[in-house]
Order: sequence, then structure tokens, then C-alpha cells
Amino acid sequence: MELNQLRYVLAVAETGNFTRAATQSHISQPSLSQQIINLERELGHKLFHRLGRKAVPTEAGNAFLDRARRILFEVEDATKELADSPTFERKITVGAIPTLATNLLPGLISRCRQRFPNLQVDIREDFKNTLIKEMLGGELDLALASRPIANPSIHVETLWNERLILVVGKAHPLARKPKVTSADLANETLVLLGSSSSLAAQVRRFCGDHHFEPRIGSRCSQIATVKALVAIGAGISILPTGAQAPEDHDTLVYIALSDAEPTREIAVFRHMQRYQSRGAEQFLSLVREGPAKPEAPAQS
Repeated sequence: MELNQLRYVLAVAETGNFTRAATQSHISQPSLSQQIINLERELGHKLFHRLGRKAVPTEAGNAFLDRARRILFEVEDATKELADSPTFERKITVGAIPTLATNLLPGLISRCRQRFPNLQVDIREDFKNTLIKEMLGGELDLALASRPIANPSIHVETLWNERLILVVGKAHPLARKPKVTSADLANETLVLLGSSSSLAAQVRRFCGDHHFEPRIGSRCSQIATVKALVAIGAGISILPTGAQAPEDHDTLVYIALSDAEPTREIAVFRHMQRYQSRGAEQFLSLVREGPAKPEAPAQS
């Protein structure tokens, strides 16, 4: 049994097709098929049902896939551990949800370049569920997201609490109101991130806690889009205080609710079984220092 055979099996399971798996693995389709046939002979079990162009794991295949993932995960960790020398260039991959990637990561990367110039940090920006999936698949060293993160294979370390704050366009009636309460939001149209966003889920919970159903007008994949729509009066939104930027002053007003202060817990998470490289520890030390700059004060 060879490691490449395990990788080919995983590729077929992931793509559901021998041809796509061969393309992803950078070998010819006949070669990949033959390698899997050889492995099936060695194991004495068929690993896939061949249903025309579709490949579906058999019961034995599913059992083998679980072991193959663990084996390759351990091999990758062993390779990283052995190669982790202070004389080598180090590289880590860090994930972050969109509301943190835009405002937190640039400052962290800048500090990292100054303090640890030999550490290369690659970034993956995505919603929390995708980051968790990539973490479990061994693609990420660390990730930054808001809690909750409930998975027994993931270690979660809470870093700080971040306030959530109302944002409206400068021409919106709420921008001129002396005090804004949660009840004032009940009849407003909300502009939120997509349904996979943990922030959107927190905003919906906040509305439910204050006894009204949110009227969601737009769902976006980027904070910049949320701000742009709010600025033209397409709705209002609730964003982390860290999302405020100096250029927002001309078009947006940030307002602290007078009767509520929604917050979210920011955390860093990693795979419990993943080898923690020196580079990951160095980056984690920066993360624990907190945001690179203080939050801007909200208008009230």
C-alpha cells in the first residue's frame, strides 16, 4: 500500500468521478484507476461502486476512507514536525471569518512581518462552517472566528469580546434620533451577511431575544457590500465595532443602542491532534496580544 494510493482514493471520494480525481491528482485517468484496482485487490474489497461516470464509496470504502484520512493527516504532521527547524523558512495557513479578515488580519500580518520576518502566513477567508471543515481536513494551522465552535476535535481559546453596533446611512432617520433602542429596529429592513455567516446568526438571535422577527432585505458575502447598501439607504445593519473605518465617516453613522449591547466572543481555534509548529506558536502569540489598533468610539 502506498501513500499516493490513499490520496487517489480520497480524490475519487471527494470528486465522485475517476476522471476529475485524476485531473486533481495530476495523473492520467487510466493510471489512477489502475492504482485503485491494485489497492482493492490488496485489500480484498471493492472501495467504489462504478455507476457509469459516478463513483460512490462502498461500505468497505467508507471505512477505508476514514483510516486513509487519519493516516495522511499523521504523515503530514510528522513531516512538518521533522522539518520545523529555526534555520528553515516557516509557513502556516490561517483562516478567518470575513468580519475579522478585513479588519484584524492586516494588522496582525504587519506585526508578524516585523517581529517574525521568516514566517510566511497564507490567509483563507471564509465563513465559519467552511473554516471548521478545512481545519478538520488539515488545511489550516489556526483560524479566527466567533464562538460558538462545538466540535470535539477542535480546541477553542477565547480571546476577547467585541461589541456589535448599529450602522445606518447618514440620511436615515435613526441617524438623527437622540436615542435608538432595539424596538426601533423592528420595522427596519436589515442588510446582513449570507446565511452561512455566524454574524448573521447572532443578529437573528439578538432580534429574537428582543421579540421581533428581523426583516432581511439583502444578504451579502462581503462587509464592504453591506456598508455600500446601507450607505445608499437600502437598509440598516449590525456590525462589529472593529468593522468601522475612517472612510465611513462621509456616508455612515454608527450608533450604540441605548437599551442593549450585543457582543460576540472572538476565539482562535486549532485541531486538537495537529502538531503546533513554531510558526503557529509565534503567530498565536501575536493574536493573544489583541487587535492591532483600538476600536473607534461609537456615536450615540
